Amino acid sequence: MEFVFASSNAGKIREIEDLIGNRFQIRSQQNWGIVPPEETASTFLENALIKARNASFLTGLPAIADDSGLCVEALNGLPGVNSANYAGSEEIDARNMSKLLENMKGIENRRAFFICTLIAIRAPSDPAPIAVEGRWYGEIAREPKGKQGFGYDPIFFLGELGCTAAELEIQKKNNLSHRANAFKNLIREIDGKYTS
Repeated sequence: MEFVFASSNAGKIREIEDLIGNRFQIRSQQNWGIVPPEETASTFLENALIKARNASFLTGLPAIADDSGLCVEALNGLPGVNSANYAGSEEIDARNMSKLLENMKGIENRRAFFICTLIAIRAPSDPAPIAVEGRWYGEIAREPKGKQGFGYDPIFFLGELGCTAAELEIQKKNNLSHRANAFKNLIREIDGKYTS
C-alpha cells in the first residue's frame, strides 16, 4: 500500500523509512511540490489531521501525517506544538535549543517528553482516521551534546542511558524514540484495518 507522507523534512523522512522498512511505501509530499498547510490547531492531533487531509486531497492517495514536538513540564508543556518555530518563524534547531536553554535557566525540574501523534487516512473525507501516539521521556540537559539526530536531540537527556538523544546511534534511537513508538502502533493498526 502506498501513502503520501505529509512532510518535507528530510531528517524525519529518513527516520520513518528506517522505521517502516518494507511494510508499506511512503512518498514525501515534496514529490508533488505540496506547500504545507498552516497548522492552526492547539493540539498535535488536530495539526496532524490538517496535514494528512491536505496531502491526501492534493495527491488522491491515502496519507500519513505526524505532528510532533517537545513538551517541558516546568514550562507548562512548551514549546509544544510550536517546537519547530519556538525561536521564530524559521525552523533553525540551534536557535530553538538556545531559547529553550535560556528559558530553563535556574529551573531545577528538567522533566520533559517528546511526543509524536500520527494520523493515517484513506481519503481526505475519511470519517474514521487511525490516530496513535508515542512518547519518549527524559530531561532537558544543561548544554547540547552529540551530533546525531535533529531538532532538540542534543539537549534531550536520557537518564537511564546517561546520554542525550543526539549521542545515540541512529539505529538505537529508532528503537526508543517517540516516533518509533508511534510508528509501531501505526503499523499494527494499518495491518489490522487497511488492506493493500
